[in-house]
Amino acid sequence: MRPRIKGSNILVTGGAGFIGSHLVDRLLAEGANKVIIIDNLFLGNPKNLCQAIEKGAVLYVDDAEFESSLGYIFEKYNIDIVFNCATKALNYSFINPSNAYMTNVQVIANLLEFQRHKAFQTLCHFSTSEVYGTAVYEPMDEMHPLNPTTTYAAGKAAADIMLQSYVRMFDLDAFIVRPFNNYGPRQNYSGQLAGVIPQTVFRIMAGQAPQIHGTGSQSRDFIYVHDTVDAIIKIYGSLRSGESVNISTQGQISIKQLIEKITNIMDYQGNICYRDARKADVECHNASNEKVKSMIDFKLTGIDEGMKSTIEWYLGVYKKERS
Repeated sequence: MRPRIKGSNILVTGGAGFIGSHLVDRLLAEGANKVIIIDNLFLGNPKNLCQAIEKGAVLYVDDAEFESSLGYIFEKYNIDIVFNCATKALNYSFINPSNAYMTNVQVIANLLEFQRHKAFQTLCHFSTSEVYGTAVYEPMDEMHPLNPTTTYAAGKAAADIMLQSYVRMFDLDAFIVRPFNNYGPRQNYSGQLAGVIPQTVFRIMAGQAPQIHGTGSQSRDFIYVHDTVDAIIKIYGSLRSGESVNISTQGQISIKQLIEKITNIMDYQGNICYRDARKADVECHNASNEKVKSMIDFKLTGIDEGMKSTIEWYLGVYKKERS
């Protein structure tokens, strides 16, 4: 029987990151006995965990790619559940394609081996919409073929397949959640690995023109991060071993429309800079969320509401950094 979140000892790999830190907050609110986080801070930020650590969460600045790093945690704590959020940003695969691939594969391989040897009971693995590539049909459901276009996505697809094979071979309790394009507070906003929304907000605040790669017609299914975490917590007890589920809005918006929405909210009147299209960029993402809606009471935040609260959060960060 799958352990309940309330009262369990839970490990979150990549838990100092964008989605991971919001998940940590929610696990604590759900009554987890102990939440342990391992994060190498490649993109994660300890500031994301200030409230969680005050509530008893423990952060190990270490790397889940190393078996010994995970082994120490499993020996020290009686872990019941693992949520695997560890990854490196999609954009990083254009800088170091091999490492972006191997991170996704190595972490899940380590976790599955520990699970096979009874180090913990249940694994919730975070996949990505990128494993689907450009839509072959719309909306994309869980049966959509995997057609990754980047090494980041290829590593995620390989991790998904590895998990399903371990479930079949060793009867493990492991399943896959597949969030689409998350946005909200705490998404990385600095450097070349920044997400498009925070990057645009910070460029406007710095007096620079927002940027669009290609025509801007490429579409994404953007979902507010709190909605993603809420869905994952609710579906935790229902999704069967080896199964996957899309976490999405079943809607799409083009990057050009997204940038225009940000400029309208921020009352930006300047130009938009168009740059060369990125190679291997997915053209269309419109996901079916029928499965998740059939399983839970699935709540969604409207994109206007979500964008306003997200931009407000980033404006606060920008002002603090310059004060």
